[in-house]
Amino acid sequence: MSASSTSAVGPGDEILSVADVSIRFGGLQALANVDFDVRRGELFALIGPNGAGKTTLVNAVTSVYDPEAGATVEFRPKNGKPIDLPKLKPHQIARSGLARTFQNLGVFSQLSVLDNLLLGRYAHQKSGVVSGSFFTRGMRDEEAEAHAHVESLIELLDIAEFRREPVGALPYGVQKRIELGRVLAMDPELLMLDEPMAGMSVDEKRDMVGYIFDIKAALGTTVLLIEHDMGVVMAIADRVMVLESGQRIALGSPAEVQQNDEVIAAYLGSA
Repeated sequence: MSASSTSAVGPGDEILSVADVSIRFGGLQALANVDFDVRRGELFALIGPNGAGKTTLVNAVTSVYDPEAGATVEFRPKNGKPIDLPKLKPHQIARSGLARTFQNLGVFSQLSVLDNLLLGRYAHQKSGVVSGSFFTRGMRDEEAEAHAHVESLIELLDIAEFRREPVGALPYGVQKRIELGRVLAMDPELLMLDEPMAGMSVDEKRDMVGYIFDIKAALGTTVLLIEHDMGVVMAIADRVMVLESGQRIALGSPAEVQQNDEVIAAYLGSA
C-alpha cells in the first residue's frame, strides 16, 4: 500500500457541501455543528475514534437520520442543479448520484454475483409495471444496457470468475468487492465507503486500495472513505477530516492532520 493519491484537486468545485450538521439521540449529542465539503474528483477520508460520529455523519448526509434545524447538506451533480439532500428519501438520494456502502455487508447471499450487481443497476430502471410485464422494446433495451454496464464492473473489479456463483459461498474479501460493485452499478458521482476494508487481511486491503484507485481513474468517481487503518488513509487520501466526540477537530492534507496536536492526543497517540 505504498501508492499515494496524485489527483490535483483544489477548492471551487465542491460536489458536497455540509454545514452546521447536528444530531442528538436523547441526551447524547452525537454530532455538533459539523462543517466540511468534498471536492469533485478527490478521495476524502473521514477518521476518528470509535463513537466519534463518522457513520452518524454519513447517515445524516444520506437522510437515514434527520439533522437538527439549521443544517445544510447540498449535493451538486455535474449536470444538474444543486440538490438539498434532507428533502429527499434515501432511495431518491441514491438515484441522484450519491451512493454508499455500509459497515456490514449489504449483499444478497443467496443470489449470484451477477444478480447482486443487477439489483444495483435497477435503481435507474425507467420502465413501468405495464411495460415490464409485456417486456416491451424499451424494457429489452434497458435489460441489455443493465447487463452491459454490470459486465464492465465485473471486469473492473476482477470478479468475472465468480459471475454465476452465489455470493454467500465466496470469501469475505470477494464479497466486499461485490458489495462495492452493486453500489457502483447505481452510477454514483459521489461514492461513500463506510469501512470497506474492515476485517480484511493486508493483501485484501492492498487489493481494495487498488480497486478504489481504478474506480476513480476509470469512472471519475469522487470517494468519501471512512477507514480505521491509518496507513491506508495517509497513503491514499487527498484530504482527511478528523471527528472526535461528534466535533470536527482537524481537516487538511494527510501530512497536516498527522502533525495536528489535537489529532495526536485524541486518536493517533502521543508516541
